[in-house]
Amino acid sequence: MGEDAEEPKPRAFGRLHARVSAAPRELLAEVPSGPGIWTARVITLFPEAFPGTLGLSLTGKALDMHRWHLKPIALRPFGDGKHRNVDDTPAGGGAGMVLRADVLDRALTVAAEGTPDRALWPVIYLSPRGKPFDQATARRLAACQGVTLLCGRFEGVDQRVLDAHEIEEVSLGDFVLTGGEIAAQAMLDAVVRLLPGVLGNAASTEEESFSDGLLEHPQFTRPQVWEGREIPEILTSGNHAEIARWRSAQAEALTKARRPDLWEKRPKR
Repeated sequence: MGEDAEEPKPRAFGRLHARVSAAPRELLAEVPSGPGIWTARVITLFPEAFPGTLGLSLTGKALDMHRWHLKPIALRPFGDGKHRNVDDTPAGGGAGMVLRADVLDRALTVAAEGTPDRALWPVIYLSPRGKPFDQATARRLAACQGVTLLCGRFEGVDQRVLDAHEIEEVSLGDFVLTGGEIAAQAMLDAVVRLLPGVLGNAASTEEESFSDGLLEHPQFTRPQVWEGREIPEILTSGNHAEIARWRSAQAEALTKARRPDLWEKRPKR
């Protein structure tokens, strides 16, 4: 129980092929990284899931241009025994399996090699019981030197390893996934696009949803009339001050209607 089918050979993509007997520095040396380059280390049972969508579009281009580094760390080689077991039944009974503390400790120790303190390099467990991930968290992580993400599986991970390594728990939302890989990719996408040089127009990050605590205003483009629907006249007026006021009013109205929780958090004017 809890064991996965034989994993396919991972594609070569800046990934750590760990051997438990190897020294941490040897493992990390397999994927070079340059000084000052934001790096994500991802501990996962499925390293072949990466880069996934992160290898596409702007994040993929930025990865190819070494604007950031991605280092998946396969968890299975850190497992115990002949079959590299990584999980066991829950203490106290219950359904499913739990990732073992000793196995995760070995992987986290390797992942921590060469990283600075937590203020500059957070360690995060993708967990539905964690603090909600938001744009402010994305900005905080983008300002760090890198991040280590732990992708859970099965019924979760042994609480003792979370406590021992003082791991931050972050949730993508009030729902449950089969594992943390999809959540990790979504989180990294939100962070990487904020890194210098990733977006062609830095102003884009200042005008989009959540940048100032509001949802983004509606967007329009050509044709001027589509299926009898016209672009709002104000947007083609050339009056930039009026356009800015219109967009602000639209953003406020949308936020108030769709996200009253965000609206209530807005500073009172």
